[in-house]
Amino acid sequence: MPPVLNKELSKVDGLAFLGLSLARKSDRGHPESITHQIAFDFNDVIDRSYEYIQSTNDDGWLVGGGEPGPPKSFKLAARDSAHVEIMRIGTYKPEWGGISEKEIIDVLKSGKILIPQIEVLPTAVVANGDKPPEIVIRFDMPFGPDFVDMAAELPPNWQLRFVHNQLFKHFYNPSRFCPDAFHSTIVRKAKFRSESHKEAYFSMCDAVLKKWKLAGPRPLNANPVDNKSGIWLFADRTKPTHFFPPNFLPPYNTEEKRKIILSYLTEEWDEKTLDWKPAVYPEKSVERKEQQSSGSGGPFMEWCGNPIEALLGGARPQATS
Repeated sequence: MPPVLNKELSKVDGLAFLGLSLARKSDRGHPESITHQIAFDFNDVIDRSYEYIQSTNDDGWLVGGGEPGPPKSFKLAARDSAHVEIMRIGTYKPEWGGISEKEIIDVLKSGKILIPQIEVLPTAVVANGDKPPEIVIRFDMPFGPDFVDMAAELPPNWQLRFVHNQLFKHFYNPSRFCPDAFHSTIVRKAKFRSESHKEAYFSMCDAVLKKWKLAGPRPLNANPVDNKSGIWLFADRTKPTHFFPPNFLPPYNTEEKRKIILSYLTEEWDEKTLDWKPAVYPEKSVERKEQQSSGSGGPFMEWCGNPIEALLGGARPQATS
């Protein structure tokens, strides 16, 4: 069973979630696919010609426009369902451990959850631990935020943990969880033709990642003139139903906004203990914090436990449990 908040009260493992839609129509994919972002073409990291990969499950490629079906492909025809889960809800039935759809929509529309302009950067393409594995695109924070310099650049993908932690502090339904690191699944049950084919495939992906890194984090807009990169409510991965645009807008280097952001980046959810713990960032950022810390525990520790209500002058309502 996934690491839900309360196993005894989680009756049904549903598929509703809040997250990002990375769907993009392609002439190589399903004709009914919908474009929600033009920042990344995931056809660059999939193997439609099966040069490297020998077999997958029936779904085939989940991204890059999805599977077109015969005569272009002979997997199950399906639209592009590229997405990143931020919080799994489960079902819309509270008696099954979920949350009513109305409550979710009301909370997201109320402004109680601050939604920044979502800009993301794929940081890795990896095989997970399944046998055979899923291949996933990761959206990690490659370094931690600077808790001293308010004008310092925020790490790529900071928005995902920022939104995730707010959602986890507001919603306490029994079926709530987040499936592993922030990622988008490319394909399931991938079997490579050989180890050398596997190495060649991931080398190809690394080259694409370097190209994306040069461009930096990108907003998830459906066309070049849009400026509303936010989050979606999904009934399941194939059905994004409600869009919530940003309500916490740039710039993010003002003292007031940076304090709000940093207050949510000090912690991370521990799936084993089902509790909060101090956030752990890659070694590079830890070294930087150690160099900047003072003798009283350092700036990072000063942020821990800093309630968001105080930062907003008491204007925000208390999180409900």
